[in-house]
Amino acid sequence: MKKKKNEKSIWEISKRNVLQVIFSRTMLIMVLIVLEFAYIVARVYALAEYIPILLGGEFIVVAVMMTIILNSKGNATVKMSWCFLVGVVPILGSVVYFVVRYDWGYRLIQKLISYTEIESRKNLPEQEELLAEVKEKDIQTYHIAQYLRKTSGSMVSSNNQVTYFSIGEDMFDKMIEELEAAQEYIFLEYFMIAHGEMWNKILKILVKKAEEGVDVRLLYDGTCSVYLLPYKYPKYIEEMGIKCRMFSPPIPFVSTHYNNRDHRKIMVIDGNAAFTGGVNLCDEYINIHSPCGHWKDVGIMLKGDAVFDFTLMFLQMWSATESKKIEDIQIPDMQKYLTKTSYLIGKKTRENVQGTEFAGYVIPYGDNPVDDENVGKNVYIDVLNQAEKYVYIMTPYLILDGELMHAITFAAKRGVDVRIILPHIPDKWYAFVLAQSNYKVLLEAGVKVYEYTPGFIHAKVFVSDDERAIVGSMNLDYRSLYWHYECSAYLYQAPAIADIYRDFVNTQDMCEEVTYETVKKLSIFSKIAAYFLKIVAPLM
Repeated sequence: MKKKKNEKSIWEISKRNVLQVIFSRTMLIMVLIVLEFAYIVARVYALAEYIPILLGGEFIVVAVMMTIILNSKGNATVKMSWCFLVGVVPILGSVVYFVVRYDWGYRLIQKLISYTEIESRKNLPEQEELLAEVKEKDIQTYHIAQYLRKTSGSMVSSNNQVTYFSIGEDMFDKMIEELEAAQEYIFLEYFMIAHGEMWNKILKILVKKAEEGVDVRLLYDGTCSVYLLPYKYPKYIEEMGIKCRMFSPPIPFVSTHYNNRDHRKIMVIDGNAAFTGGVNLCDEYINIHSPCGHWKDVGIMLKGDAVFDFTLMFLQMWSATESKKIEDIQIPDMQKYLTKTSYLIGKKTRENVQGTEFAGYVIPYGDNPVDDENVGKNVYIDVLNQAEKYVYIMTPYLILDGELMHAITFAAKRGVDVRIILPHIPDKWYAFVLAQSNYKVLLEAGVKVYEYTPGFIHAKVFVSDDERAIVGSMNLDYRSLYWHYECSAYLYQAPAIADIYRDFVNTQDMCEEVTYETVKKLSIFSKIAAYFLKIVAPLM
């Protein structure tokens, strides 16, 4: 009987995968490409006498489409890519542009998430007193705090302890320790989860805590169901007493919502501790079965008032994903989570976790593709523009638009010591080729670039002038900066910034510096591929 059941299960999975392929965006694009070539062949052979008319009509279509694209909102580099696509293949380019631009299959979840975020912020404290303190302390931090408050509902806090982890293994050990101490709730939101030593150990604790009455909730991105987890994994998890949701599960329907992944990494425990960074719940992040040599990732643990913001981010996404209509959304009562915090209300309702001395400010923030505000990108640019001495960056990908490239090179040209550490062993060849295509421009501006020779860098870190740092889930590529849901923490004068700086210096010692000679030695294939990839990079 078990064998038959397994055979049926395999058949169902195969059948589902076939349906996903048939109704996927990739299949739509393939069909349109075939139609495009069929149209060209028909035009040349069967409609030869009408070629002038067809060419004239095609010229009008291209001209109209380019006018629409160039007058639309959005990044100039992205517009150029769309214009190229429409110019080369007018039918395919026009259809894909309208499908992606107007998000026909994605509008519902856009409305749900936007509504949830707006409603859940309504009763949050105004923070006038603390913001006045920040303004007096440092005007630049005050400005970024105001920006993040207006765009993502973020709050600034000073009652925090920040612990920096320079490697995934250390972060994992601390996660286990905090999970085992949980008494009230555990919230997890992750881009990737895969069966293995890391996830199995965490899952065992989650099951135990759920049995003890702890509110355990798991939210993970639907791409996991494609190649990491079974499609019905949430049901399997819920049978263990754990509440589980899959964000944007793959379904047999052509939709642009597959572009917008939940790339966040959030773990919140009892409102007392929050983890974020680049570490997913897969074995390569703790260097078990790593496919790209040594896998270096980093993260932070927050204890104190800033934990509330990550709790808010999680509950906003959770509320939006469990409803199909706006009227069905249950807005979380965030006031009950504020009872564990002290910031902005003038009363110390919890222990002062950072001690008696000033320990800096923390501003957690999220970014999403449902609005026209590129929060994460703007914060990165602000750090580059405000830097006086140095900006050190670790990122797995370096696929830059014109604005970010200008900010990086301008900082270097005005005398700021700008350094970037990238992987030496890539996980995606095309991303590596695109990163290498930027080397010459960066070197000419005075930026120092390094490749991490032991393997792959997955860290997403900015540190500047011994005063500011950003640690989170956001890469320097179009997907993170424009298409994905992301999260990060902005740090000002937190003691952990010194640890981040030391980690960068220590990591740089294990790297190979990129020189003009390195650029000369790049293969012809890499150089040619980069020319074509750069054209479509904003749409990848």
